[in-house]
Amino acid sequence: MLAEWTADCSEDSPTLVVPWADPESGLHFVDLRAEPYDISEIHEIEHYPALGRALRSLNALRSPLFTAKCDAWPLEDEEMLAGLRLELDLDDTASLHGLSGYIDILWRDRALFASAHQQQDRLDKLVRRLARLTHPHASVELTLRPAVLERETVLEGFAVTVYVTAVAADAPSALREWELALEDIVTVLRAREFEVPRTSATID
Repeated sequence: MLAEWTADCSEDSPTLVVPWADPESGLHFVDLRAEPYDISEIHEIEHYPALGRALRSLNALRSPLFTAKCDAWPLEDEEMLAGLRLELDLDDTASLHGLSGYIDILWRDRALFASAHQQQDRLDKLVRRLARLTHPHASVELTLRPAVLERETVLEGFAVTVYVTAVAADAPSALREWELALEDIVTVLRAREFEVPRTSATID
């Protein structure tokens, strides 16, 4: 799998604020760690059940993470498809259709959440692990970005946006490639080596 990470942490970079709400669309933050059954409020999972499975896993009791936002969509821009063909070294017939999506994740370990340096080290480890996955038709990009948690107190730190893209000869195959890649990416994110140490203060 093609895997890389980038940082979008300049003064002009958008900050992920949790909880969030969009008055125009009615969309809002759903705290799946506190209320797992509220997943039905996330409309994207109606079209992409694999996204719902990923959210359940990433917000599970023993997960080192929780999620803030997500989305998925067909990839129809020919220029983007052409770029993916080049990056993944695929011929035209194997990459006529694509699917892309993202999940915003935040680490529950308070010290890790607050430290860009520690998160960069973790992203290095994650990219090495993800690059070993056998998904030649898929790519994953992890983007480090500023985040603010507004709970009992305001916590400033960093989130990671996990972008997953897959291509194939037809739309159903692209969806399947994306689903399989997403499942394995979540498994890596939930790996034992990334669990929250028992002695660590957590965000819950």
